[in-house]
This record gives sequence, C-alpha cells and structure tokens, in this order.
Amino acid sequence: MAKLIAIYKQPADAAGFDTYYFDKHVPLAKTLPGLRSYEVSQGDVMGMGVKHGAYLVALLEFDSLAAIGEALASPQGQATAADLANFASAGVELMMADTRRV
Repeated sequence: MAKLIAIYKQPADAAGFDTYYFDKHVPLAKTLPGLRSYEVSQGDVMGMGVKHGAYLVALLEFDSLAAIGEALASPQGQATAADLANFASAGVELMMADTRRV
C-alpha cells in the first residue's frame, strides 16, 4: 500500500476551511481513481506533548506510489489539486510514501 499525506496549516478562518473542505474538497478527492481509503485527523494535531502547527492531516491510501501518480495525473486528480487554492490559503504540505504493516 501507499499513502498520500496532506498536512494543512492553521487557516485564518477555521470554520470556513472546515465547511469548504468537508462539503466540497472531500467529495472531489473521493473521486480519485484507485483511492482505497480516506482518513482525516480529528481535534488538535499533537507533537510530542504539545499542539503542532498543523490544523488537519489527511491520509489517502492507494495500492502503490504508481497508483498515487496515476490518480494525480487523472482529470480528477488535476481538479482536486487545483481545488487546493480555493481553501488552503495558509498552505498544505503533500507527502507520499510506500507503507507496510509491521
């Protein structure tokens, strides 16, 4: 499996971010080809005993890094990436990694 990890920075308008993210962006992202699961953090994102600077973390699971690349290159992936400008003005960091259960 592989994960696409999106770390969203603290928005100026948290309520506006949440409304847009859950009402518009999540449904759009759920159209990504090959998406196996989609999880988001709930509540404060914590570091080692202190609140982290991130507002929300999303974990999208795919079969492989190649599947993530194919999803992002698809029309749905292009639309999802373009949509970030509509609500993630504080910034978002995207990471991808192969994963395995141990």
